Parts: sequence; structure tokens; C-alpha cells
Amino acid sequence: MATNRKANWYELDNAAKIVPSTARGANTRVFRLCCELKEEVNCEILQEALDHTIEEFPFFNCVLHRGMFWYYLEDSNLWPVVEEESTPACLPLYIAGKKNLLYRVNYFGKRINLEMFHVLADGTGAFMFFKSIIIRYLQIKHNLSEDIKPIDEFSVEEKNVDAFSDNYSRQRGLKQLNEMKAVRAYQVTGEVDDNLLPHLLEATVSSQKFLDLAHQYNTTVGVLCVSLYIKAVIQGMNRGQKKRHIVVSVPVNLRQFFSSGTARNFFGVINIDYDPEDYNGDLNSIIEPVDMDFKDKLAEDNIEKTMNSYSALEHNFAIKMVPLPIKDFVIGRFDRAAKRGVTTSMSNLGRIKMPAEVEEYIDRFSAFMTASSQQVCVCSFKDKMTFGEVSPYKTHKTMLNFIRCLTEAGIEVELGTNDYDAEVHKDADLSKMQSKNKRK
Repeated sequence: MATNRKANWYELDNAAKIVPSTARGANTRVFRLCCELKEEVNCEILQEALDHTIEEFPFFNCVLHRGMFWYYLEDSNLWPVVEEESTPACLPLYIAGKKNLLYRVNYFGKRINLEMFHVLADGTGAFMFFKSIIIRYLQIKHNLSEDIKPIDEFSVEEKNVDAFSDNYSRQRGLKQLNEMKAVRAYQVTGEVDDNLLPHLLEATVSSQKFLDLAHQYNTTVGVLCVSLYIKAVIQGMNRGQKKRHIVVSVPVNLRQFFSSGTARNFFGVINIDYDPEDYNGDLNSIIEPVDMDFKDKLAEDNIEKTMNSYSALEHNFAIKMVPLPIKDFVIGRFDRAAKRGVTTSMSNLGRIKMPAEVEEYIDRFSAFMTASSQQVCVCSFKDKMTFGEVSPYKTHKTMLNFIRCLTEAGIEVELGTNDYDAEVHKDADLSKMQSKNKRK
């Protein structure tokens, strides 16, 4: 755990330090994890499951405060209350001057939702918490053995450790951060929601069919996801726009490279750069350079640089001594400049593994992350692979192009949305695509 000034005071991990300064407008820095069961959710049992689970993740019951130089977390006596969902998804969780928990658990129909402010955890860490809630819920609901534990179970101490501090080594972190904002990439645009509310779109496909398609192209699932999305972006570009590169920002789970069981933030970001003028109509002309870029940026020395780039902000003495209001302003400007070097973001959370005893009660998992433009989160459970897009735009042109790419490859797509999007339903006759409106 991070160094404490007193027993109930916690420093933010290095990735979390920039989150409060960059949460504005449609980008609330709130992400959502969903679990759709095969039966209606019982509110009382879900509350009992949450009450039990939070004891294993005490760090999540903190509130955020502004210090003189950095934000910090403090233990609170607040307790989460499960409610039926009745408001738009991914509303802000941190409101300056208010003492709020930084996560919420709600439900609607067969779905259980966990929403969390990115200060607390990344998607992988939050899934540790979420899976524990789901397992406990199903244990109570169906009188299952209490010995059933998550497959990736860790101790309370391991879950709460700051893995950035544990693995930091002094390198050129700040220089790499400057390099990230040096490129001007093609920007996806659209008509922004009048109230800056997030528009969610969920596309579900067969995990096996998608894997088979990746094998046909002799590539990995992750590379194929990014390559198809780049193709979808190209389909929305005119000739003049193709002079700009497409840059896909891809969060990387650092637990794969450094031994850690932390449930807090522990991720880096790599940028996959593609020149659309290299596309010749064959998907392989995207896959091959994307695959090479992945291999280069996931090499051991580059991953360490990526991890250290977050730590650089904390370990740079000059930055440490700048008062927080100035940090907020500078980091906010830096974040906006860095976003000009990114076209879109795609986060692959991989296969969600659950104990065999509870799998039969679960239909699917999905994930969503708010963004100032758009972001796609990918995860799979058994044979259901979901692509969850969040955008402040009223239409989903790029995502619909992505769905067309899938259906053209013979993969059936089930489509869901949290709002009535005329364009989605206009295109509902796409080959082998089912569309269902999930407005509550």
C-alpha cells in the first residue's frame, strides 16, 4: 500500500494522479462493468453480497480530497446502497467539495452494474471486485458452497498495494509523455449530445467465431480487434482526411508483465499508429503493420518505459512542488494536447473467468468507459464476446462500420443500446444482425 501520513490516508497511485484533473464534460472518467444473469436480480440479496464483498476491498470505500499538492484518498464511514437503475449511465462520481463514494452498484432486470471512478482502479482491478460480488450473490441466491472463490483470488494486502511504486525504476518517463502528444492524428467527430450524456452501444458476437476469424488471418484476437476498428475508421474518412494517421490508444494490463495482484490501477497505454494510405482494400494490409507495432511496443524494455511514464509525474521534484490548482490546469492542457494525437481508444479486458459452479447462471459480461470522443471496451465470457462503445455523439457511425465489417466476415452481431438511436435502427437490417433497444 502507498505510504500513509496517518492510518486512514492514502496517496493516489501514479495512473490515478491525473484522473481528477482530466474528468470534465462527457469524459467523467467513470467506467461501467455489467453482468447479465439468466434471471431477474434480487435487490436485497445483491445488497447482502456487496456488504460482504467490500470487506475484502476496504480501499474502495474511500472518498477523494484535494490536498495542497495532490489529491488523496481517505477512509470513510459511508456505505454503498444498491438501487434499481433510474438515471443515465456513467454519471459523475466525484463532485468537488462533496463527500461521495467513488463507485456505485445498481441493477435493472437481469443486469448488475458496477460503475467506478478511475481513481480507484482500472478495468482489471475493478473486475476483481465485481466478480467477487457476482459470486457472493449467486452463492446466497442459489445456496451454493461458500468455499467457491474467484479464480484470480489474492489477499487483502495484495489487492490494495500500489504496484506502480513497487515496480518503479528511474527512466525517461516525462520524455515519453511528451512524445505521446507530439503526433496529430485523425479525429472522429459527430453531433455531441446536448447534455453531454454518454451513449452506450453494445455489440455481442460469438467468441469462437471471432477467434476462428483471427486464425484465418494468422493473427491474435487483440490485433484483429484493433485492425477491424481501423478499417471501420477508414470507411468514414474522405480522401483529404486519409493524409492523417489513425492512432488507436490501447491500455495494457501491466499485471501480465510485473508480478502483482493489485486491484488498484496498474496499466500502461500504447499507441498503435497506422497510415490509412497504406490500406489497399485487403485487411491484411492493416493487420501486418498493426501486428508489428504491437510486438514492438509490448517488448519488455518498452513496457517498462510505459509503466515509468506514469511514475514520472510523482518522482519529478519540480512537479511535486507545484500547487494543485496549477497542476490541474497544466495536466488538463496536457491531456487535451495528448488527445489530439489519438483517434480512438480500444481496451481489451480479455476472457472473464468465473468458477464452474456459477457459470451456468451467467449470460454475459460487458464493459464501458467514458471518453471525450469514443472508446471501445472488449471482453468475453464463454462464447459471448462483447464490444462496448461509449461516446457523447448522438450517432455511432464508426461502430456501425465496425459491425458491418463483422457481418461481412460472416459473424452474427447482437446489438443493444441505452438510447433510441435512429441510425442504429435504420441499419438494423444489416446481414445477420439483431437489434434490440435497451432503453429503460
